[in-house]
Amino acid sequence: MKTVDIARRAVRGLRNAKARTILTSLAIAVGAFTITVSLAAGEGARQYADKLIGSNVNPSALFIVKDKSIFEGGGRQAGLQVYDQNIGTTSTGLTLKQMTQADVDILKARDDIENVVPTYAPTVRYMQFGDNDKKFTGQLAAYDPTILSEAAFGSLPVMGKDIDDTQAVVPESFATVLVDQKVIKSPQELVGKTITMTAVSSKSLASGEQLAQAYATGGQAAVEALTVPETKEFTFMVSALTKKSATALASTSAIQIPASEARAISEYTTLGTDGYQKYVGATALVKDGNDPAAVKDKLLQKEFYAQTAEDLQGVVFAVVNTLQGIVLGFGIVALIASVFGIINTQYISVLERTREIGLMKALGMRGKSVSRLFQFEAAWIGFLGGIIGTIIAVAAGLALNPWLTEKLGIGEGNYILIFQPIPIIIMIVALMLIAMLAGWFPARKAAKLDPIEALRTE
Repeated sequence: MKTVDIARRAVRGLRNAKARTILTSLAIAVGAFTITVSLAAGEGARQYADKLIGSNVNPSALFIVKDKSIFEGGGRQAGLQVYDQNIGTTSTGLTLKQMTQADVDILKARDDIENVVPTYAPTVRYMQFGDNDKKFTGQLAAYDPTILSEAAFGSLPVMGKDIDDTQAVVPESFATVLVDQKVIKSPQELVGKTITMTAVSSKSLASGEQLAQAYATGGQAAVEALTVPETKEFTFMVSALTKKSATALASTSAIQIPASEARAISEYTTLGTDGYQKYVGATALVKDGNDPAAVKDKLLQKEFYAQTAEDLQGVVFAVVNTLQGIVLGFGIVALIASVFGIINTQYISVLERTREIGLMKALGMRGKSVSRLFQFEAAWIGFLGGIIGTIIAVAAGLALNPWLTEKLGIGEGNYILIFQPIPIIIMIVALMLIAMLAGWFPARKAAKLDPIEALRTE
């Protein structure tokens, strides 16, 4: 019997048991729906991450450190350790091996990278905006030209260009605080205003011996004079307010100032301490004609650990793939349950059609063809279940995409569910093969039926 004829007869057999066929197909549709949605979510998340990193991070950028645990999500364990003047604690509480100025100089001397800028951590006692006397505290950071920022008000340089030495970029959220404190009337009013930052020199920290000597020579007045902090003011003009954007990676929790001024503040406040000219890491650009991955390997030979834009993308993809795998797991569980449904359906079909099977074999149909008939029926059930699940998933996904975009805040024009035809086709074919495998046992039973005994069955 020809394969086409067997396939047509399989369809007629399923029509005779429509209710059972539909119910079994719906069981498969649950798994198909889950798998289709997980594939679409994974693809959507990967495309969004690719767009986010590709459009915001310079592909030639490197982040270089001396302690690889930074890239592994942790730091050194607390506890008793051998003293190392280059090991320090960051503002987030991590104990890390820091980069020294000598390390920075080594990087600057290399011929395969350029624009080496340490990650300065400037701190000031307080800051004032415009002519207002109110004092505020907030985080500072060096402006990173390798990452694209998005301006709410004012203007920002293109990616790769630094801001001027007298400029500062302020998060839009800071402007809201200033409006609440009646320093300004509206956020856009902050653009063009000055920020005066007052830093305290580390030299103001007198030792006990110095205090004792001052008291012995000049009494209480000398001690008070020695404890008066030495301060210095740094003034900037607000050039732009950065907004929180779904398509920008720049930090929105710190006022960004030029790297040269960030260095000046950092060195002024740490001079004479263990933190002087110590950095978590440094950013750099790979020179034209060099492969970032190859430069990364060369840096590793000199005990420098680097992360490229592609590495950052890989980290995001790893998270997406893990989440996608979890959702896929639920779909596979649903498919396993539906496999038993197919086996049960086909066994019942064999029992109900015993006389029909006997008649087909008596008329010359071979056992192999009988087996293929039931396997084809199972394949049609898998196909129907896959189509139903896919249609529902695609329809629901397309309808929910705008709502999901708004709720997740991933930016207009970006969708978290992206359906691609090839993975869906592969999934449906796989469902058909799984269904055929599930129908193999009932098909084998039908193929082995004795035609005479089958015809005697009531």
